[in-house]
Amino acid sequence: MNIAIAAERRGLLRQASDVLFRHPHLLLLLLLAPPLLWLGVVYLGSLLALLLHSFFSIDEFSGLIRYEFTLATYGELFRLANMDVILRSLTMATAVTLASVVLAFPFAYFAARYARGKWKALFYLLVMLPLWSSYLVKIYAWKLILAKEGIISWLAGQLHLTWLLDAALAIPVVGGPSLSISYIGTFLVFVYVWLPYMILPTQAALERVPANLIEAAADLGASPRQALRTVILPLALPGIIAGSIFTFSLTLGDYIVPQIVGTSTYFLGQAVYTLQGTAGNIPLAAAFTVVPIVIMGIYLTIAKRMGAFDAL
Repeated sequence: MNIAIAAERRGLLRQASDVLFRHPHLLLLLLLAPPLLWLGVVYLGSLLALLLHSFFSIDEFSGLIRYEFTLATYGELFRLANMDVILRSLTMATAVTLASVVLAFPFAYFAARYARGKWKALFYLLVMLPLWSSYLVKIYAWKLILAKEGIISWLAGQLHLTWLLDAALAIPVVGGPSLSISYIGTFLVFVYVWLPYMILPTQAALERVPANLIEAAADLGASPRQALRTVILPLALPGIIAGSIFTFSLTLGDYIVPQIVGTSTYFLGQAVYTLQGTAGNIPLAAAFTVVPIVIMGIYLTIAKRMGAFDAL
């Protein structure tokens, strides 16, 4: 009897194998069904539920959600305090992205053009090493580094540059009592955390720049600066834009770094976290969530037209 059951199972498996062989699209569907179901139900489903709440409002007297379609919640985004949060987040994300480009390009260019063998392996190790440690540990470490009694203040004192540090902290808006309680400190931590995401796509794009194009530019009389501006940068631009997608979007939505390092003013991530948690205003939190989605949608559209996805 066991032999008959085993034979029947083998026959069923053979039939199933034949069906999948004749219908490869069915096999692909079966393989993709679990991740697509997870993506559709857990991720997209929760996102759609959140977006749906942005069209509701909060009753000012009871504090309960009023489940009636309205655009009043989106109108609240245009209040001065809320616009300040949006503009502050956009400014920080833009500044971090630009600084990451300036810092990442020399490292990426050296790795692509000159690093070979063990030196290239060392380059990848140095870039990836910060990503292996805990995100929170890095942020709290930077809080100690940037504190008034931290190593940066100590080093400035040893080099007799305390006046320079005090001058930076005295700058209106971005300054503060110390680096750990200022926008300057928030900016420095953001750049440190997201810089690897700019270096790697830029380096990958520069790897694909043919060396003979640079040699041809030199043969035609172009100076190194002209070759950089007219040959290297245009070809590396998709990689730079690809890296900026990471640095811009991650900075725009992050709430942990501004919560630990910086002033008490809110960024987008903090506003969403507070509104859906402490304040209990889920409709306004959902409306705030739509802001980075729209911004990144526009940004990704522009990036796609510039060929950034070719470097991912």
